[in-house]
Amino acid sequence: MTIKISVLVSGRGTNLQSVIDAIENKDIRNAEIACVISDKAEAFALKRAEKHGIDGVFVNPANFSSRAEYDDKMLEILKEKETDLVLLAGYLRIISDSVIEEYKNRIINIHPSLLPSFKGLNAQKQAVDYGVKFTGCTVHFVEPDLDAGPIILQKIIPVREDDTAETLAERLLIEENKAYREVVKLFVDGKLEIDNRKVRIKE
Repeated sequence: MTIKISVLVSGRGTNLQSVIDAIENKDIRNAEIACVISDKAEAFALKRAEKHGIDGVFVNPANFSSRAEYDDKMLEILKEKETDLVLLAGYLRIISDSVIEEYKNRIINIHPSLLPSFKGLNAQKQAVDYGVKFTGCTVHFVEPDLDAGPIILQKIIPVREDDTAETLAERLLIEENKAYREVVKLFVDGKLEIDNRKVRIKE
């Protein structure tokens, strides 16, 4: 069985590219990216999709009167594409509960901090300003509460004395790419099991 993946994006799509490469290199087997959906027409992630022959869809928020209406349209596309797994890859919109419920434990996000620390936007700046010695990235299942779903995988890097939010983000992105690839492979291979808040990786 081939797992069909849809990816929601707003920007560059570096994590999207990481997953595309892993599928094309056969590091991740039995999976395909069915479509890439963006809320930004200029998102470079759409160009990445086009380059690899993947359907890219721009859904313009200006055409909808509410977040719920917008997400209803997005849900329609996800169903049309027979989506099994939804990835958030730099997607800057809050997802409606209706979408989360429809794809319960099948929506995955990556956040640039060691959750539950530094939720929300500008996580790297929050880490630098707070003065932590280590930070990292977290891949987690999506729940209605922001950045609060069950944690699947975390990677850690040191925060240097001279780090800025920008330099920290650049170094962290390397770990994000690795972490997302690993988690998608685990999901596709059926190795993730959720027990309340704990995600277990099966042998």
